[in-house]
Amino acid sequence: MAGSIHEGPEFGVGDFVLLHDLTLDAFMENLKLRYSKNKIYTYIGEVVVSVNPYKTVNIYDQTYVDEYKGREIYERPPHIFAVADSAYKTMKRQSRDTCIVISGESGAGKTEASKIIMRYIAAVTNVGGQKEVERVKDVLVKSNVILEAFGNAKTNRNDNSSRFGKYMDINFDFKGDPIGGHINNYLLEKSRVVHQQTGERNFHSFYQLLYGAKDEKLKEYKLVRDPGKYFYVNQGGDPKGSPDKCATVHDRDDYRSVMNALKVMGFSFAHAEALWKIVAAILHLGNMDYVAADDHDHAGVSDDKLLGNIAELLSVTKENLRKALCSRVIAAGGQVVEKQLTVSDAVYARDAFAKAMYDRMFTWIVGKTNEAIDPKASGIAYVGKNTVIGVLDIYGFEIFDNNSFEQLCINYCNEKLQQLFIELVLKQEQEEYQREGIQWQHIDYFNNKIIVDLIEAQHKGVLAILDEACLSVGKVTDEMFLTAMAQKLAKHEHFTCRSLNPSDKTLEHARDFRIKHYAGQVTYQVPGFIDKNRDSLFQDFKRLLFNSEEDILQLMWPEGAQNITETTKRPITAGTNFKNSIIALVDNLATKEPHYVRCIKPNEIKSASAFNDERVRHQVSYLGLMENVRVRRAGFAFRISYVRFLQRYKCTTPHTWPTFAGTDIDGCKRILQVLGHEGDVKYGKSKVFIRSPQTLFSIEETRSQKIPTIVLFLQKMWRGGNARRRAKKMRAIYLIMNRFKKYKIREYIKNLVDKFRNVKKMRDYGKSVEWPRPPSRLQGLVQLLQKVHGRWRANMILKDVPKPEWPMLRLKVLAAAAIGGRRSDWGSRRKWEGNYLAMAGTESKDNSNTADFVTKMNSLKSHDQFSKVLFSCHVKKFNKNNKPADRAIVITDKLIYKLDPKKKYKAMKKGIPISMVTGVSLTPGSDQLVIIHLSDENDLVLCLQNLTREERVGEVLGTLCSHCHRMGREIKVTINKPVHCMLGSKRRTVIVRPTAVNGGATFKKEGNDIALMWPES
Repeated sequence: MAGSIHEGPEFGVGDFVLLHDLTLDAFMENLKLRYSKNKIYTYIGEVVVSVNPYKTVNIYDQTYVDEYKGREIYERPPHIFAVADSAYKTMKRQSRDTCIVISGESGAGKTEASKIIMRYIAAVTNVGGQKEVERVKDVLVKSNVILEAFGNAKTNRNDNSSRFGKYMDINFDFKGDPIGGHINNYLLEKSRVVHQQTGERNFHSFYQLLYGAKDEKLKEYKLVRDPGKYFYVNQGGDPKGSPDKCATVHDRDDYRSVMNALKVMGFSFAHAEALWKIVAAILHLGNMDYVAADDHDHAGVSDDKLLGNIAELLSVTKENLRKALCSRVIAAGGQVVEKQLTVSDAVYARDAFAKAMYDRMFTWIVGKTNEAIDPKASGIAYVGKNTVIGVLDIYGFEIFDNNSFEQLCINYCNEKLQQLFIELVLKQEQEEYQREGIQWQHIDYFNNKIIVDLIEAQHKGVLAILDEACLSVGKVTDEMFLTAMAQKLAKHEHFTCRSLNPSDKTLEHARDFRIKHYAGQVTYQVPGFIDKNRDSLFQDFKRLLFNSEEDILQLMWPEGAQNITETTKRPITAGTNFKNSIIALVDNLATKEPHYVRCIKPNEIKSASAFNDERVRHQVSYLGLMENVRVRRAGFAFRISYVRFLQRYKCTTPHTWPTFAGTDIDGCKRILQVLGHEGDVKYGKSKVFIRSPQTLFSIEETRSQKIPTIVLFLQKMWRGGNARRRAKKMRAIYLIMNRFKKYKIREYIKNLVDKFRNVKKMRDYGKSVEWPRPPSRLQGLVQLLQKVHGRWRANMILKDVPKPEWPMLRLKVLAAAAIGGRRSDWGSRRKWEGNYLAMAGTESKDNSNTADFVTKMNSLKSHDQFSKVLFSCHVKKFNKNNKPADRAIVITDKLIYKLDPKKKYKAMKKGIPISMVTGVSLTPGSDQLVIIHLSDENDLVLCLQNLTREERVGEVLGTLCSHCHRMGREIKVTINKPVHCMLGSKRRTVIVRPTAVNGGATFKKEGNDIALMWPES
């Protein structure tokens, strides 16, 4: 349902069950279309078909996790998260153990799928944030990093191929939080340690050590950073020889990731070091060559230094290692005999030793990992039933150019899983039909039990015949094993060899046999079958490693503690051991609620765009996907609970929309009756079953046509309701704002009243009181109040001052503001008369010729039309010709006059317009120097004179400032020592120099400067 409903028709059908034509061609066409549209997941009911995209796709972040968390599998477009969530929900809600079986051939993306499932489970659990649960989640995820490093390798089909089978149980408490787990590993491909096909690599761990370890660490291990120097890792060609050789593997970064994961998993530093030493020892061991030490071809080590390096890494003595590599000890009849190995036997023993060491190391890593994730050791106290989700990531079906014992075991495993898959799918379907009261119809399908029995049957199966050959006394060859199979399996329709079919030239005599698997025919080569099945290792090596000073090696080889003469049982063969473990695995899976991910490899060139129809068609066939679709669709293509059907489709009829008053089943029946589909459905106890996909598509089409109208209605209602809510909120906001503003205004006014309550009693009448910051609404009012307060304060200050003195007081205020404290004495304490030269009688202290002055000023007044004399005084003036002269200065409201008192106050030239005044310069001392700066750059340099030596500088400044202020302009006031002026457009400096009292003040020229000789008092 999901694909076709939640995705557009341009993406094909999202569930193969809903295909119009149930043919392989239609299946392939739909799969190819979705792959071309970057839709890598498709459903078969509740099975997910995953196509390896061979590129990074951004569909696994937290957004996607949230979309699939807690949703039913058909509610969202196809995704692996849906299967993971379905397994998690079943486990949590029903307290049932579940499992997720991931299958497909090598390179189809099984390992990546298992990691994605692990990340999803980690993302949706531990909502309470418990630290120990978080640690367990981290350990479960990190375990993948370690197992991939030591158990995965690059093959010609896959850059990160799992060369072992892995089944992980994740334990959960009653809340659904992970509390631990357990990992089972199956059949590590240890032959890869000593041999790789062209284009392939050894296990990742070897290259991670060589490329990722620091130089000093490699030096300690006696290694160089070049895989080409080591036989065990260079057989497939230079792994870094070309950029595209292994572009997706980053050994240096992966080494750091593995070291971090080992730390998280609780591996001590010493244990991690020991693991890498074993890897280094195996690298050196591959370079160990033998020479014939005597005429009997007895083996001897060719490189004594290399032998010493290996012994040091394994913490054993050099001589003991030499003995183990070149000889073996045999106990017979109570006697112990040391037998020298031939060169060929020594090479075989060396390779067996290397494979066994790596296999035991990997098994120990898995065991150590299980200790770290053991739920009993996690420290989490849990109550209630402990449930499990199992994740199976196991090697896919393999058909290589050279198929040996490992491929037979792997393909046998896939046969067992395929058998389980078909049985469980059929079982699930049958149980659901029975639960719902729907009649079950028999379904024809290919049962691969005949192939499983061919391999595992007692006495007459391939593995039993192989075991019988291995147990036979005397020398038994692989050819003899092939002959035994030809005799016992001659009539089996799925087995053949050249002796049974002489006309088949594709099979070679005494070497090949062929099994017709469910996935296709596979030709196996028997050389090496017996040795690999025996999996024998000389007891000498076991004793050697048990006696190592490295405690890990002792733990890995406990059987080395046995005495040389002690009789031991014959160990179980590798094939039987693997068969027993797979049977146990299948039995375990059969007890759980299964979920499936079927992985498909789109091409052999690892391209993100290529889709090889022939290869994909082959995989679809051997994965049994068409059988799966037929089983699912044999009776009814689609089924859904009444509650969800009514909820989804009630909008299609007016009888059920928007609400239906009856029961859910009545609502469903009403919908199907109105839409005319009653004849194509069956009603179960809790679900409605729809027979044909066309019926479902028709219902969906009707729903799609109704949706726009419903959406518009919902949008209208939502917008109206939203607008009403917003309007209501706005009215409330404005009401609150108005009340708050009024409150702030009241509070501010009360605060203001409190602050200014007693200002009348203050000395400064409230000048020092700081006005609180007003609300924005009162800014204008507060400015007005500040002006009112200022006027009131001025009135309170002036009430004791006679009104005739107010003009003088105004001048003093302006002068004080201009001086700004820069001159200590400027006549502020005396009465300012202004027109001193016009004062008559006893008032006159400056001018004895008042009449002449008054007469002259009246003449000038009538001539120049000024209104009033503001200031007059005798001065000593200095001009641009460097000559001082006694003059009278008169400042009127219009002009400034220079008068000659010796000539009855005759005016010296015309009056200077007061508008030409640009500034005034004073000194900070007690002298009476005043420089009036003019715009024509010919300033007035004056020294005020009077008989009583009064301070009149401030009065002159106040007079000029007041008049200019009244004219709407300000003048610049400079108070400095010395001061500067412009005379005749030349800049001059005026310096005040003290002198004797005799003679009075006068000016003198000093070079380019002017000196005012001021008598000291």
